[in-house]
Amino acid sequence: MTRTPSPDDKFSFGLWTVGWQARDQFGDATRPALDPVEAVHRLAELGAYGVTFHDDDLVPFGSSAATRDDILTRFRAALDETGLVVPMITTNTFSHPIFKDGAFTSNDRQVRRYGLRKVVRNVDLAAELGAQTFVMWGGREGAEYDGAKDLRAAFDRYREGIDTVAAYIKDQGYAMRIAIEPKPNEPRGDILLPTVGHALAFIGELEHGDIVGVNPEVGHEQMAGLNYTSGIAQALWAGKLFHIDLNGQRSIKYDQDLVFGHGDLLSAFFTVDLVENGFLSGGPRYEGPRHFDYKPSRTEDMEGVWASAAANMSTYLLLKERAQAYRSDPEVAAALEASRVLELATPTLDEGETLADLIADPAAYEDVDADKLGEAGYAFVALNQLAVEHALGAR
Repeated sequence: MTRTPSPDDKFSFGLWTVGWQARDQFGDATRPALDPVEAVHRLAELGAYGVTFHDDDLVPFGSSAATRDDILTRFRAALDETGLVVPMITTNTFSHPIFKDGAFTSNDRQVRRYGLRKVVRNVDLAAELGAQTFVMWGGREGAEYDGAKDLRAAFDRYREGIDTVAAYIKDQGYAMRIAIEPKPNEPRGDILLPTVGHALAFIGELEHGDIVGVNPEVGHEQMAGLNYTSGIAQALWAGKLFHIDLNGQRSIKYDQDLVFGHGDLLSAFFTVDLVENGFLSGGPRYEGPRHFDYKPSRTEDMEGVWASAAANMSTYLLLKERAQAYRSDPEVAAALEASRVLELATPTLDEGETLADLIADPAAYEDVDADKLGEAGYAFVALNQLAVEHALGAR
């Protein structure tokens, strides 16, 4: 049974999602272009609360100032009429041929200057529309050939670009943070900052890293063979989970951008559990938009576009219900106890205990029967079976 969303659920969609014309490397578009104003109205009717976009999704690349003003006027009017907000904006630095070797890390200095100017211009628009997050996806920041980049210089230029934008945000007094979106490959053979871990390490080297976090996408982490829930958990633990992109992916292949939950369903279940219910031991919570970065399948007509948008939200709400039932199930509580999951929150060292104290305690090492401890099971299979049964609605 489907679930009906409301703006309180904080679901948002990119114009590039429902507006994708289903053109790929091997085939022409199967759907007509979608007016952004229509997209705003249709998403509002479906129960979304927000809409996001790259600059070029809304204002075609190369538009005159007058055309840009007209488009923005119509778009703002649609937002006012529907009540939709713009929680996030990003910049297209990957479609036009000028960016074929990247924007912030292009070998061509003039391209880098152009890319930086394009980004800063869009930061101003993001501030005008009240966006709180500015996503940076470096889809062309990388290479197909190992000898094509001086990697030390590339990371220097990447840092220079992001720090420059972050400093500008601070100087202008904008209530906005930057979120780096990692991806391992496609369209470049190897993209710089390919995973959440790479991005977090990079942020630690920034001068203005205090306002820079990450925007992990389900498919991007799974394309690298990684666990999305673990990735966003580490970002959340580090205080750097500024935004999330939800979709579906089936293992290590091209970026499928399926409807959320239409890839690894159990992983989606645990993702929703973390986002909605937080860590078992408490701690930081994610409070941002539940943003869907998917693409309606090439096989769908326009009716199928809106059916797929609704499917993302309905699936999320169904998994939210299932995750809440999982957390409140006494059998799950008992299984967590049997698996000693909650014991992990207990510090390994006692309060005030030093390493010297640990070394001097024979009960910690010398008196331990390692073989006996090694025989003990953790009953993880039983615990996971409960999660499967809850995810399937069998409990």
